[in-house]
Amino acid sequence: MENKELQRLVEQISVEYFAKPFSHKARFNGRLRTTGGRYILQSHDIEINPKMVANFSQDVLVGIVKHELCHYHLHLAGKTGKHNTKEFQTLLKAVGGSRYAPAVPKPSKYQYVCSECGLIYKRQRKINTKRYVCGRCHGKLELVEINN
Repeated sequence: MENKELQRLVEQISVEYFAKPFSHKARFNGRLRTTGGRYILQSHDIEINPKMVANFSQDVLVGIVKHELCHYHLHLAGKTGKHNTKEFQTLLKAVGGSRYAPAVPKPSKYQYVCSECGLIYKRQRKINTKRYVCGRCHGKLELVEINN
């Protein structure tokens, strides 16, 4: 999915669920790490995490867009679009938006297995197998797989 397709999707959801047009920009932002998307108050633009499209279904993306559109439409109506307000929560529930974005799975680069009990450890960083042992049985760890 590209920015043009995302723009069309956001405009369509805005008209269908909020009965109001979305007249600003919607785009992907790869720098978003822990959030599904964000609404920018100054420019009224919506940014979506591209990992939400890559790792999850279309329903998750639609839920995130609905969430950000709740912020958008409340802010343009002169109301606060904060999560803890009653207006935001009722609007989010009415349109069926998602309250939280799902956690993006972190890719594990190194995989270790215990030679005693067979427990698998997935790690981002390489560890010294002469210094560290299994946390369950204190067995020796062996490097099994390196994913680049």
